[in-house]
This record gives sequence, C-alpha cells and structure tokens, in this order.
Amino acid sequence: MAELTETSLPGVGVRVEFMSEEGQRVGVVRLKSGDRELFACASSDPDTVAFNVRLSDDESHALADALGGSSIVESLDDMSQRIEGLAIDWLTVSSASPLAGMTIDEARVRSRTGATIVAAIRHGTAHPAPGPEFEIAAADVLVVVGTPEGISEVRHILKSG
Repeated sequence: MAELTETSLPGVGVRVEFMSEEGQRVGVVRLKSGDRELFACASSDPDTVAFNVRLSDDESHALADALGGSSIVESLDDMSQRIEGLAIDWLTVSSASPLAGMTIDEARVRSRTGATIVAAIRHGTAHPAPGPEFEIAAADVLVVVGTPEGISEVRHILKSG
C-alpha cells in the first residue's frame, strides 16, 4: 500500500499525497471550505501539477465510491462477510429524512430495528460510538451494524420515519 504523507497548509487546509508506482505525485488538498482539490504531477517533474480538479463534498464522496472506498471500508466488508448473520452498511441521511435533527436517543433506531449506529461520519470526520445525545444531521453517513433485515429497516426509517 502506498504511504500517505499529510502536510498542514496554514490558512488553506491539509494536503494528503503519495507517490504512485510510476513516480507520479498524486494527492488531495482538503480545503477549509470543505471542497477538495485532486491533483497529479508528471513523473518527469514531481513539483509541476499536470492536472488539478476542484471537487465539492458530494463529488468527493462520489469519486471515493467510484474508486471502491477506503481500505478501512474494504477491511470491514471482508470482516462482515466472515461473521455469519452480521451486516454493516453506510447510510446517508438526506435533508428530507425524519431522523435529521433528532438525537440517537430520540430516533430509537436500535429498539425499533435491532441494528446499532456504531459511528457517524460528518464532513469527513468520524464520530465513533456516538452516544444517545448525538444529533443526527442531514448529510451524515451513519455506519450501522446488525442483521441485513435490521439494516433494511433503518434504511426505511431514514426515508419515511
């Protein structure tokens, strides 16, 4: 696996990059605005940007999905396939979801479905093991663990209450 290097860019954000097997510097600048800039440099000159694409938060998530997600997600997928009856899914809370604005306690997801919210990802920041006071917000990605049926029920509740 390629080694990631993270560099703070004061007033701008954070740059995360790696060197490809072909010698190209590839990376992302995570801007304070929430946008991201994807870049790659030519192998002939690792300091000259060959291309640069600015991506919104939604576009960044779409690109991550297109690339197959992170290695953490892949590892969790492998693990869940080895534990019979256990399922894990990442469910995005839409702005129209009746759970948006509710705390985990108020949503009563576990008591209604048997599935558990084990983490929430908000604006790229993970909130592992959120407590009952954690407020679910639109655009959160909830990491839910339970039976496939329980997760399906959570998906339904996210859409219709």
